[in-house]
Amino acid sequence: MRLRGLGVIRDAVLELGPGLTVVTGETGAGKTMVVTGLGLLMGGRADAGAVREGEQGAFVEGQILLDPAGPAAARALEAGAVLDDGDVLIMSRTVSAEGRSRAHLGGRSVPVGVLGELADELVTVHGQNEQIRLRSTARQREALDRFAGDAVAVPLAAYRSAWARLRAVETEIDEITRLSRERAQEAELLRLGLAEIERVDPQPSEDVELRAEAQRLAHAEELRTAATTAHLALAGDPDASSDAADVTALLSEARRALEAVRHHDEDLAGLADRVGELAYLAADIAADCAAYTSAVESDPIRLAAIEERRAVLKSLTRAYGEDIDGVLAWAKTSGARLGELDSDDDRIEGLRLERESLRTTLGRLGGEISHARQVAGARLADLVSAELTELSMPDARLVVEVRQRDDLNGLPVVEPVPRAKGAKAVAAAKAAASAAAAAGTDGPRLLAAGPDGVDEVELLLAPHAGASPRPLGKGASGGELSRVMLGLEVVLGAVDPVPTFVFDEVDAGVGGKAAIGIGRRLARLAATSQVLVVTHLAQVAAFADRHLLVVKSKDGEVTESGVRLLDDEGRVRELARMLGGIEESDSAQAHAEELLTSAKADRALG
Repeated sequence: MRLRGLGVIRDAVLELGPGLTVVTGETGAGKTMVVTGLGLLMGGRADAGAVREGEQGAFVEGQILLDPAGPAAARALEAGAVLDDGDVLIMSRTVSAEGRSRAHLGGRSVPVGVLGELADELVTVHGQNEQIRLRSTARQREALDRFAGDAVAVPLAAYRSAWARLRAVETEIDEITRLSRERAQEAELLRLGLAEIERVDPQPSEDVELRAEAQRLAHAEELRTAATTAHLALAGDPDASSDAADVTALLSEARRALEAVRHHDEDLAGLADRVGELAYLAADIAADCAAYTSAVESDPIRLAAIEERRAVLKSLTRAYGEDIDGVLAWAKTSGARLGELDSDDDRIEGLRLERESLRTTLGRLGGEISHARQVAGARLADLVSAELTELSMPDARLVVEVRQRDDLNGLPVVEPVPRAKGAKAVAAAKAAASAAAAAGTDGPRLLAAGPDGVDEVELLLAPHAGASPRPLGKGASGGELSRVMLGLEVVLGAVDPVPTFVFDEVDAGVGGKAAIGIGRRLARLAATSQVLVVTHLAQVAAFADRHLLVVKSKDGEVTESGVRLLDDEGRVRELARMLGGIEESDSAQAHAEELLTSAKADRALG
């Protein structure tokens, strides 16, 4: 990742890798700018105040290794990005000194929001004042569901399918009942149209055939005269005394002349054959003209009947189609639609029966999901609370609250679930009980429901003994909250890994044993994800796979050479500085070496 013009950083490159990477440095050296830069790269809010004084803008660029088949790669490609080598995505963000911001993804300019969409799949940031991954109860429910595994996933998939069908059924019932008058009017118009078409009884292409026949009858004399004239011109009149030549006679004369000498020249023989063909063709056409003349009759009565029929058909085409074939197609479609409209009553009854069946199914599935969530929630709370003990919060308790709301119009949940607490919930429960009593039954509990079940899930924290559990972020200090989130991520990471975690000052306000516990758990999290930590504690830094040191130059800037990857000797010196502020002290270095050895042994044990 490259940072330029950001805070105290003039130009720096961070070589990040897999496992646990820690970033350390003296106060004010710009460690937190690393997290700020990463936040910009992940679509965070642009702040002109973060631009280095005297610079025209800040620039952040990063290379991210993606799973080519994963959702992040699919979203990047959808936005027009190009992946280098098929799996490397280059992201960049520019913030001007006036606060204007631009984003690029895989060589393409994109809205900043696209970076944020990718961030949801790629990076989870935990800072002192922002815990992004589980910022909403919906995300907390999703995390619990993934932790629960198939116990929730299988019935939840069936529940969502049934829920979608229930919504479709209710929409159809509402449409049919709400538009009943309009549908009745539509049915009546269709009946009138179909009755008219049935009365006329048009045949396929009848209008085309009648138009052709009307043309013949209306011009019978002209057609007969033309055919007779053509016949006489081709074959002559055998009853006439005139010696006027006709086509067939002339062709016969021409053929005889050529036939007499055809044996003298092959070309002339060919011409003789062609004249013979013309003679046969002329005689054939003459015969057809004679037959046509005999067939053509003038029939005013038939013509009047045809015109009357055409007028009737025209009334249909004006109303129902461009031609008779179109009218017949309309009749077919409208007949099916009329059948659908006429079956509204039966359809509504069938839909209502299906709705009740779906509600029963959803109630059963909702209860099953709720039970599985409660079991998983208790297990998650125990595991995280155990982690908090190791993070020097021995009296802290995580509580996973899975609650429901009574709703007289809700789903009938057959699986027993704990009653929600609180004045509103009690009132709703009493109302439900009264309704059940009035109906003479102690039926299943009616609960408010949504596409994800009947539960509201919230993570609560009791930071010390005797404290009431409160929502995360409201019952703990920044340092305590960071440790809680670390404990959560360690537990959730085993079943719901995130590619990259970033922790900024997760060790604030702790030291000694608690710091070692934090380092140990960061290392455990790094076994399945890339973890980047900004820390000021040597006990945490000792667990790193890679150690980056941020050093300001004498003029107060952080240049490219100011971010260094430390070797073993450099790590000892930096840990010694972090322990006692005297990096050359033999005792501090011995303590640092002891920390590194202990952390290495701890990691080897897993």
